[in-house]
Amino acid sequence: MKTRLISSAVGIVIGVVIVIFSDINFVLPTAVSAIVIIMLNELFTANKCNYSKSITAVCYIYSIFTAFSESPYFDMLVSYRPAVTALAIFIIFFSYINGHKEIKFEHIFFMISATALVTYSMCCLIRLGSDRNFGKFYIVLSLCAAWLADSGAYFAGTFLGKHKLCPEISPKKTVEGFIGGLLANGILLVIISMVYHKIKFPEHTELAYMDFEYLKIFILGVVCAVLGTLGDLSASIIKRQCKIKDYGNIMPGHGGLLDRFDSVLFVVPFMSIFINMFGIIKITG
Repeated sequence: MKTRLISSAVGIVIGVVIVIFSDINFVLPTAVSAIVIIMLNELFTANKCNYSKSITAVCYIYSIFTAFSESPYFDMLVSYRPAVTALAIFIIFFSYINGHKEIKFEHIFFMISATALVTYSMCCLIRLGSDRNFGKFYIVLSLCAAWLADSGAYFAGTFLGKHKLCPEISPKKTVEGFIGGLLANGILLVIISMVYHKIKFPEHTELAYMDFEYLKIFILGVVCAVLGTLGDLSASIIKRQCKIKDYGNIMPGHGGLLDRFDSVLFVVPFMSIFINMFGIIKITG
């Protein structure tokens, strides 16, 4: 437990530093690139498909390029994305043809799919963080939406849990814990938003006209809790099929980064889509 708490504390400190300095042009894409590469390495290692150094390198480089091209500070890279994508595909299949005796086609498509999923999901965090007024708030809210539900589900399941949710995949998850996680996530996101609103936009100031739509935020929290659970269960299935306990040991007591970010991969894209389509903050005056 001590090791787990220390790892959590270190992770939180690193996360806070990244959020604080996220408006510096290279900080957020660099952080996202590092996280994506580590998670891809964990996935490739779990599935034993990282033996082709050239294909692995292409996946990493493409992820880095995509992360920086998503940043408004490097938006000039967007116009090169089709060419870079075509080049990456060419190198991957050239390497496949050259090493066809050792490289399995299912590994090729797993690596391509994993790269696309992990990179796209984490780049949504860059899109959220690019908002000039609320970027840092959106980053924090997204990560909280992915992680707080798990804590709420843990406590609800501990005291009320009787019925197993998915015993073959995750024996400790219960239906009662799942419902508790939904409600806790919605309520906690509303509380976080209220606190941020009071601190950032105090009354009787020129910024007081910004109104947070708390019903939308509550709904957002509930849906994100469902998606986070889906991400957690999906990652658990992969671990079971790959016959591993954790994806890595970069976070002692927790496992790999993917063990912590499995829910983030499902939550952040939805957060980005929801906020862009419906918004959670409006101007009232």
